[in-house]
Amino acid sequence: MRQLELHHLRCIACVAKHLHFSRAAEELEIAPPSLTRHIQEAERLLGVRLFHRTKRSVALSAAGEAYLADITPALDHLARGAERAALAERGELGRVEIGYVASAAYAGVLRQAVGGFRAAHPGIDVSIREVPMDRVPSMFNDGQLDVAFVRPPMQLSEGIRVTTVHRDTFVLALPEDSELAASATLAPARLRDEWFVLPEQESGTYEVARRGRFVPKLGPQPGTLAAVLACVSLGGNVAVVPHTLADCIALPGVVYRPISGKPVPSEIALAYRQFERAPAVRLFVDHVKRR
Repeated sequence: MRQLELHHLRCIACVAKHLHFSRAAEELEIAPPSLTRHIQEAERLLGVRLFHRTKRSVALSAAGEAYLADITPALDHLARGAERAALAERGELGRVEIGYVASAAYAGVLRQAVGGFRAAHPGIDVSIREVPMDRVPSMFNDGQLDVAFVRPPMQLSEGIRVTTVHRDTFVLALPEDSELAASATLAPARLRDEWFVLPEQESGTYEVARRGRFVPKLGPQPGTLAAVLACVSLGGNVAVVPHTLADCIALPGVVYRPISGKPVPSEIALAYRQFERAPAVRLFVDHVKRR
């Protein structure tokens, strides 16, 4: 059995709006006889008369008024759905799941990227969470992350690309009562006998050891940079950390010293899928790259 279709509902609503078949047909961009057939067909399928028609006037019947009250919200909802679909296609609606390492927040990268994006695209839901770097690859694979602010180098799955968004250097975090703390700068070779707390990004520690021509003695590996500094504050360990921390975190018992010689580079990068399909995510990646 045939049922009413969307074009029937639009015809009914438009005739009810104008109470004039010719004007309604003009708005719908169809011929008046076609509009008349659609209304007659709708009335036949419903088994009621929707409009009282004479040669000079059109008026809603009681059945028409009752039916219009129910179909108007449905048509409005469909119109909003079409608008939201168009916005989503343009990337103006959607959701972006962002992971970050703590230093991205310390360096201001997260605030600048996410804050600016939210202001420019209020219709996009942006979710952020701090994540351990070693979990980033699996979270990408599982779809838990769309993008991530990380510290290269790190092993990522095929299809994940990285773009540098912040350049920094590594410095030393020392216990304030260490003999080394008396020096304004420290040559890598002077750290030969020290125990190192190992941050998530290990490259700085190994590069300092390489320049000092020694194999580093590794102590705790507590995870986050805040936990690394807590270990340093307890004494007996040093750590190679991003210079950003020296500007942001003043922990009791911890001092920072530059590493002499050529700066040891440290970076923050945005990791993202090379062939990302979600328009909102692509918009975020483009936004960060432009900055």
